[in-house]
Amino acid sequence: MYVAIEGIDTCGKSTQIKALREVFKEAIFVNEPGGSELGSELREILLNKEVKISKRAEVLLFLADRAQLADEVLLKSKEKLVISDRSLVSGMAYAKDFDCTLLKELNLFALNGILPSKVVFLELSKEELKRRLDSKTHDKIEKRGIEYLLLLQERIKEVLEFLKLDYLIINADNKEEQITQEIISYIKCDA
Repeated sequence: MYVAIEGIDTCGKSTQIKALREVFKEAIFVNEPGGSELGSELREILLNKEVKISKRAEVLLFLADRAQLADEVLLKSKEKLVISDRSLVSGMAYAKDFDCTLLKELNLFALNGILPSKVVFLELSKEELKRRLDSKTHDKIEKRGIEYLLLLQERIKEVLEFLKLDYLIINADNKEEQITQEIISYIKCDA
């Protein structure tokens, strides 16, 4: 089973994945971008380097990472539990300037048709997002601001609906332990 943990920056994806590692010890954990050797290099370029990248080139770099992840992990691990920090869902949401149908086709090509079996979407309130952003240094995406991140959050929901994936929305303002239990129950349901 391929499970994606989705949400905007600071929603708690990393915290939840750390907790899930303790529960699902046999699972394979990956992140996007960065789930492969190539992906690690692309992640550095996309999130940290001050390299000017066009919107189209940015989409293609994410697709390259996704294709490599599909070949190196997803295709070889169909019988295992794979838990990913992000997926095509956020990739499509970030690429808001492009047609959803085109993005879906490009992603299906990159992923060799493999889509997440389940998606957990951690949704933050504006107040909690502001509080969390105020307490940390920002990467290139976070520097775009609260309103950008809130629009992105809405776009993630739209993409989930568009792709017709099995998903669960969890209030990311809740206590970490409560969120973890909700995720575990969702992953184990019908597993």
